[in-house]
Amino acid sequence: MRILIVEDDAPLARSIVALLRGVGHAVDHVGLGEDALMVLADEPYALVVLDVGLPDLDGFAVLQALRRRGDRVPVLMLTARDALDDRVRGLDLGADDYLRKPFAPEELEARIRALGRRRGGDPTPELVIGTLVLNRSTGQAQVGGRLLDLRRREWAVLDALATRAGQIVPRETLQSEVFGHDEPVGPNAIEVNITRLRGKLAPDGPAIRTVRGVGYLLDAG
Repeated sequence: MRILIVEDDAPLARSIVALLRGVGHAVDHVGLGEDALMVLADEPYALVVLDVGLPDLDGFAVLQALRRRGDRVPVLMLTARDALDDRVRGLDLGADDYLRKPFAPEELEARIRALGRRRGGDPTPELVIGTLVLNRSTGQAQVGGRLLDLRRREWAVLDALATRAGQIVPRETLQSEVFGHDEPVGPNAIEVNITRLRGKLAPDGPAIRTVRGVGYLLDAG
């Protein structure tokens, strides 16, 4: 998924970005609420991780502004506060989940996976396309019981295609979901990962087809 982190604690933000990029997400970061609202007005994100205690607009104000303008992006709020009233307030304003600091990295990953499945209308952690099985809880993919050795960006490309199996996925969409704004992207980065995936899916996995000038399609059958 493409995820925006809104967190003013720079060391914590760096650790979250590294953690989520390490498991295949495309991640961007801002440290102010106003910046978050500007970025979210121009760019599509699958999920926002939003700190409550920001130095300009607090997380509640950011969330309220998002929902008032009709933005339904899933929001996971981070807070150092333990007051029940704060958690209730955030949920009433439209937050999708809450996580209290300090938190275990594994719990953050699990909550993000759960929100991603909910957003896609898929309550299960597995995607099955023919002989291909993707397990989003473990980050593993198998073809006919054969475990695929995937790099994180290969996994991200395959996951993006698998969630839209049978549909054309534009190249620009793949690039935005696989790479963050500040990550270096070569002109053929997507093509390189597609080529590697084709080799790893062959001979008994679903084919990835190129739709020239548009994007790619993972065979659904």
